[in-house]
Amino acid sequence: MKGPRLSAGVALAIAMASGCQGSAAEYIAGVRDISVASDERGADLAVTIWYPASAGGESVTLGDSIFFEGTPARQGAPISDGEFPLVLLSHGAGLAGHAGAMSWIATPLAENGFIVVVPTHPGNTGRDRSAAETMKLWLRPPDLSAALDAIEADRTFRRHIASSQIGVLGLSMGGNTALSMAGARLDPELLARYCDTDELNASLCDWVRLSGVDLHAMDKTAAGRDNSDPRVRFVMAIDPAPADIFAPETFSEVSIPVHIVNLGRASEVPKTIQASGVADAIPRSTYQVIEDASHASMFPECKPGAAKMAVEAGIEDPLCTDGGGASRTEIHTQLIDMTVAAFRSALGPGD
Repeated sequence: MKGPRLSAGVALAIAMASGCQGSAAEYIAGVRDISVASDERGADLAVTIWYPASAGGESVTLGDSIFFEGTPARQGAPISDGEFPLVLLSHGAGLAGHAGAMSWIATPLAENGFIVVVPTHPGNTGRDRSAAETMKLWLRPPDLSAALDAIEADRTFRRHIASSQIGVLGLSMGGNTALSMAGARLDPELLARYCDTDELNASLCDWVRLSGVDLHAMDKTAAGRDNSDPRVRFVMAIDPAPADIFAPETFSEVSIPVHIVNLGRASEVPKTIQASGVADAIPRSTYQVIEDASHASMFPECKPGAAKMAVEAGIEDPLCTDGGGASRTEIHTQLIDMTVAAFRSALGPGD
């Protein structure tokens, strides 16, 4: 069995990024919200688009909450001239389960010359949070494809999209989505057994059971289908969750380049998101670890007192705790630089 490796181009790009102090912004980050029809969901999707912009628009802050700092952008600013690579971004579930929570990474991607399209996956956060909808992981990739259909047809954006330079970035549960977009397929039986014990994901499975959801009884007719999109040329998955409910034999069928990142020391990365074996099985894969980070490092910057407020609110997950040795600001800078470098290497210039 081969070991996870970095291709020469990606390795060089990421090595250079590791020494950066932050990607230099070349554009203003514009932002626009659209509504996209989804046949799969039977309802419209809320989609946020970040893009390289010229001066103008209204200053807004996205992702701000009682726990997390937001990130500024320019609502309605005019898109810059030219064609740009496009990144479909899939968020996680829970407190970071919406497009705005991705502003910390979507904004700098736009500033570096990428159009970033982020649908909010229904039922994953806020008032409409639903354990049943959250666990229908096979519905997430079509959200990305529907968003891509819409922006390719949009009069404002369609002439600015470099159609041969489309990739997917996924964080946490979005990482599972990203791997599905590359062609990995879920195993319905592994999904059915996922919450039989608390060994894999205690906090998620407690919520699933308390919500009265039986994964064995759930209609999983479409769970094992192929959700790949032929327009996607590259996928990057950060702490894909769950990483252990795919049909292993489908990894060898993934034909596009895939870069996988785990956050934390190997011995501390939870089994359900430990993805070195996934990278090992995908033919054109690369793999990297950020040891100073943790799964929580994918949250936005915490506000003062956020950790205490979370405990008082009964939130058990350590929202503000990173791996140690580096601040969240430093980890975000590293992740942003790594992501910009990987997508530029795989898709072409984002500038």
